[in-house]
Amino acid sequence: MNTINQLSIDQLNDDEKNIIEQVLKGFESKRQGLTTSYVSAMYAMEHQFDGEILNISMPVTPIVYNSLGMMHGGITATAIDTAMGVLANKISPPDKAAVTNQLNLHYTAPIHTGSIQAFAKVIHHGSKSMVIEGWVETAEGKRAAHATGSFFIIDRK
Repeated sequence: MNTINQLSIDQLNDDEKNIIEQVLKGFESKRQGLTTSYVSAMYAMEHQFDGEILNISMPVTPIVYNSLGMMHGGITATAIDTAMGVLANKISPPDKAAVTNQLNLHYTAPIHTGSIQAFAKVIHHGSKSMVIEGWVETAEGKRAAHATGSFFIIDRK
């Protein structure tokens, strides 16, 4: 018997129920075409673009916590890489796509609750590569991470 079949909603605590609800809402968001990836959907990422800076907002919920009860560094990296990647793809020609080649990330403060904003801004845009700067801020406006990334521009398949 599959272990998922052995679990009952009644056995879950409130955090676990909220995580399941967030994941299911993410699947529905992806099905409706409101997000382009399951990663963005699962973490409830929403983005805005003003023509220069791309901004992704994301709630800080127990699904992103590490064993210390703060946002996992890998999830922070995912948020910042997603912001930079979405920006790179938004400004690429329609027949091209951008993929991360290198990510250099510095963590500057822990993230505990609320929400985060991941920002991305182009530093260099060439015909074969881009360099993008990104940063993450807490709900209080404190910078929690700073990154630069390089992106290859490839043919879209």
